[in-house]
Amino acid sequence: MSEENKNLVRRWFEEVWNQGRLSAIHELFDRSAKAHGWPEPDQAISSPEEFAEACKRYREAFPDIHMTVDDIVAEGDKVAVRWTATMTHLGDSLGFPASSKKARLSGSSFLTCGNGRILNGWNYMDLTRLQLQLQGKLDTP
Repeated sequence: MSEENKNLVRRWFEEVWNQGRLSAIHELFDRSAKAHGWPEPDQAISSPEEFAEACKRYREAFPDIHMTVDDIVAEGDKVAVRWTATMTHLGDSLGFPASSKKARLSGSSFLTCGNGRILNGWNYMDLTRLQLQLQGKLDTP
């Protein structure tokens, strides 16, 4: 089960984020699932449709986003992922003008999986560092 769940999560990052295949969200994110901590730390997304809309807005702002799975560990139905996103801010769909700046965002996701789908996720990322990079107040590492 652990290996299957790791493959599910790798598929999620590759298809949803790297390829921008929003239909994969409906295949991989359970109808009753929640994604905590995204798109804002105090928010939770509670349907595939809601996740797809948030993902679409994010990809419009960062059309070249690439997510790298740096570490992945699974035990039973739980998967922990440390990831890094690299991207260029080319769109203003997040409510502020595009900066054309390159950015790097590090984060982690802790997921519960079952029946070939993501059931719940808790996401942690340094959005303050991302904002500082986009404002030109912090160099991209």
